[in-house]
Amino acid sequence: MPPNAGAPPERDDETLDLVRYWRAVNRNKWRIIALVAAVGVLAVLIANSMPPVYRATATILIEPNKPKIVSIEEAYNIAAGMNREFYQTQFEILKSRELVAKLVKKLNLTEHRLFDPRRQPPSVWQQWLPDGFFSAPAKAAQASPEAVEQGVIRAVQGGLNAQLVRNSQLIRVSFESTDKELAALIPNELAELYIDTDLEARMQMTQKAMAFLNTQSGELRKKLIDSEQALQAFRDRERILDTKGLSQSGATRQLEEISKALLEARARRADAENMYNQVSVALKPGSEASLQSLPAIQKHPLVQRFREAELESEKRLNEAVKRYGPEHPKLIAAESDLKSARDNLRRQVSAVAQTVTREVEVARANEQSLDRALSTARAEIQALNRKEFQLAALERDVATNRQLYELFLQRFKETNIQNDIRSTIARVVDAAVIPQFAVGPNKRQTVVLSVLGALLLGVFLALLIERLDNTVKSSHELESKLGLPTLGVVQHTKVARGQHIERLFLEDGQTSFAEAIRTIRSGVMLSALDNPKKIVVVTSSLPKEGKTTIAANLAFALGQIKKTLLIDADMRRPRIGPVLGGQKALKGLAELCSGEAKLDECVYPAGNTGVHVVPAGKIPPNPQELLASQRFAEIIRQLSERFDFIVLDSPPVQLVSDAVVLSKVATEVVYLVKADETPYPLARRGIRKMRRASAPLIGAVLNELDVLRADRYYGEYSGYGKRYYARRYGYGYTGKR
Repeated sequence: MPPNAGAPPERDDETLDLVRYWRAVNRNKWRIIALVAAVGVLAVLIANSMPPVYRATATILIEPNKPKIVSIEEAYNIAAGMNREFYQTQFEILKSRELVAKLVKKLNLTEHRLFDPRRQPPSVWQQWLPDGFFSAPAKAAQASPEAVEQGVIRAVQGGLNAQLVRNSQLIRVSFESTDKELAALIPNELAELYIDTDLEARMQMTQKAMAFLNTQSGELRKKLIDSEQALQAFRDRERILDTKGLSQSGATRQLEEISKALLEARARRADAENMYNQVSVALKPGSEASLQSLPAIQKHPLVQRFREAELESEKRLNEAVKRYGPEHPKLIAAESDLKSARDNLRRQVSAVAQTVTREVEVARANEQSLDRALSTARAEIQALNRKEFQLAALERDVATNRQLYELFLQRFKETNIQNDIRSTIARVVDAAVIPQFAVGPNKRQTVVLSVLGALLLGVFLALLIERLDNTVKSSHELESKLGLPTLGVVQHTKVARGQHIERLFLEDGQTSFAEAIRTIRSGVMLSALDNPKKIVVVTSSLPKEGKTTIAANLAFALGQIKKTLLIDADMRRPRIGPVLGGQKALKGLAELCSGEAKLDECVYPAGNTGVHVVPAGKIPPNPQELLASQRFAEIIRQLSERFDFIVLDSPPVQLVSDAVVLSKVATEVVYLVKADETPYPLARRGIRKMRRASAPLIGAVLNELDVLRADRYYGEYSGYGKRYYARRYGYGYTGKR
């Protein structure tokens, strides 16, 4: 084997190993069985001491669909419940703390013998245990009424059970108690209390609605009266007699007539001005003849009449000329009539021309008067419109207040009727009756579940202990967790009184212990075959792991083959005395390293074994300086020339660094691990420490292994055979190591 074969892994293999868990359970089976038996006996005692429990059930029908006596729905929500949420709400109300508190007060359960902690008899455990061990009875006796009531409420809630019946409007309310009568009384009283509480709550809500409606109706009545008075005052002040349509009709007709007259006046004024302009032009000097030709003059009625008279005179004159002579009187009379008609026409034309100016002034004055009348009418209509707007606003206030007042009055009447006709939200379909048979406790189930729970707890604790156990238990774990090859496994061996375990290899070479030492010897001899001189250091992590035992017996085993020297390098706690037959105060390694003795004076033969021993000598104040000195290295070189094998028993690695110093002169280092005691993280740190010093580690030895137990629990050592387990030295050894 190479000196540093197999580097230690940095972590464990955490894979699931069912066999390992089974062995852990098997290893603790008697403890698990004891736990299960104890819990089973305790469960039987507790189950037999438990009183019988009775259950009574009441069935309640929820009726959300009540007939509507009136149309009001705001007073309380009648149509709330055709959905699942409504029934779930009622279900939670039945279990509510407030309802249970009312039930406790109604039935005075705080003084009931089952609920009042001040009247509870001491339990079986309190009777067995000494007085004052439990402080709960004393506290219960001193509890305040409020605390007692709260405790009773919690107890009643714990015994209540409500259940919605699928696809129905039914709710089953049940209660469990050791008292038959109480088990039936509580569901029935709770159902009645639930119905009464709902009625009371809805009645209070209705009363609040009535009070609110009454207050609001009074305020609205006052607002209505005020608005009507304001409307009437406005009508009186503004002298409004008709409604909006009638009051505006006369002003509208007057405005239309004035507008029409104004248009006619404007037309007449325009005509008069046109005539005046024509006449003004015609009246200029030299234009009299043209005055009669004016259309405005010709159209004048008087002018037309005198024109007709002129034409008639001309007609008669023409007839007289044809009929009579120039001197005829009729002709002369006709000429005189014509002249007179023409003079009249001329005078009338002049008169009409003179009246045109006056007509223009009259037309203008008439137009201005109508214009002023139209402006006045428009102003009056605008003022009337403003009044009508205020009137309409006041009328709207009156109508709104009247409507609100009538609505609230109607709701007040409806609410009052609804208060007179009240319906329940639920009714009891099936009342709870006093049960005749107990429903619990199920003693068999309690015992079985307790035993199963104890079994699971025991298995869990066994697996937990296995999980927390970080010691090395087998050669497989030794190699996998420490990364070193296994040189040998030394079983747990027992020695007789007066014998020394350090010399056991010499006393009986046929035991399994001797076979294990030979296996270790073979591993030491096969390591580094090219080096005939071997210096072997035996070390471990902690004290009392068997370093001295393995080192001494290994030296005796090597002494059967070659010349071997055993050195007690543990100058702090030397243990090689039993090898030399219990001799003390011998010069040894301390005197050699300090130069107080020569080499021959410190080497002693171990009887007729062929093995020589160098004891530790007098305990020095500075062992590590002596081992690290050049003098010690020279001593080891001289001894290696005289012996084929040198075995050094060293101190533990985790306490002092002597083993690290000794590894500098060693050719092989054997690391010892005590089975079921040495934590592998600690051993791993010791091996790392040795490796950092380049120690020639060749392997590890698993010491003090109980092979029978390991074979029974781990199944890895059946190959040892029964013949090794029944030798004269039994299955273990005693004595200090």
